[in-house]
Amino acid sequence: MTFPHVRHRRLRSSAGLRSLVRETTIGISDFIAPIFVTEGEGVKKEIPSMPGVFHWSLDTLEQELDEIEALGIHAVLVFGVPDHKDAAGTSAIEENGIVQRAIRKIKALHPGIVVIADTCLCQFTDHGHCGVVHTTECGAEIGNDDSLELLAKAAVSQASAGADIIAPSNMMDGFVTAIRQGLDEAGFTNTPIMSYAVKYSSAYYGPFREAAHSSPQFGDRKTYQMDPANAREALREAQSDVEEGADFLMVKPGLAYLDIVRMLRDRYEVPIVIYNVSAEYSMVKAAAMQGWIDERAIVLETLIGMKRAGADLIITYHAKDAARWLQEE
Repeated sequence: MTFPHVRHRRLRSSAGLRSLVRETTIGISDFIAPIFVTEGEGVKKEIPSMPGVFHWSLDTLEQELDEIEALGIHAVLVFGVPDHKDAAGTSAIEENGIVQRAIRKIKALHPGIVVIADTCLCQFTDHGHCGVVHTTECGAEIGNDDSLELLAKAAVSQASAGADIIAPSNMMDGFVTAIRQGLDEAGFTNTPIMSYAVKYSSAYYGPFREAAHSSPQFGDRKTYQMDPANAREALREAQSDVEEGADFLMVKPGLAYLDIVRMLRDRYEVPIVIYNVSAEYSMVKAAAMQGWIDERAIVLETLIGMKRAGADLIITYHAKDAARWLQEE
């Protein structure tokens, strides 16, 4: 049967009908809000390339947390900006590191918020890479296995501070195994790992690197982050992480990699997370400030597209705005 007997527009003829047959929905509980915590006092400083996103010191952080919880957002992803760095990123491991203190602060103020700790070394190393740097005859290279030891120690330190979920973003081979073993040996057998399983070497990270003060001081991260041209490799990376004990799989960035999200969704039963990254956010903000786009419509369409591709959770700098808009609806 075809037209005129079949009329697809019948199910689009009113708002009520469209809502009734909607295939994909998005809710505030789908969002994870990133926060940037820094040393100092009285800091609430907007990040120039990310309008509406701020650096917070521990004494001002309550303002942000109150707003997040009031909007019904259940989870935050914590990034720390330390006041000292060294070659081994030791401040990532310290009991009184900025991330560890932030975790304790969040859990004290809002124990119901799920705290996800980004576990990497790039913000904490003076060279800006995600692992230990070795100098060879051919130049500098990032050591894999000795970096794993430091990453496991950082994860244990974060879990000890009260992190609900560990989210390693370093892309070293075997990082899930190393962190799972470290957590288990320290008694954190029930602390899940949200693996940045498929993290591409992307141009979409620029504003974040300004926010986290994490730009590499030499070279790039192409030897450990993935080539944007590769899709089958994403399945190999995800498979390794699942076998090593990852509880969530993340794809980063988001918009240019929705096909990868769908591939993972079709293959794996664990929750799939997508990271709506900094440049994706900043481009929308810049265009909206010029009056070129309807920010609300663009953001909600983008987020629903990420859910439709198969994501269960979305890390997004739009989280607070999107939550307000959904509440209004």
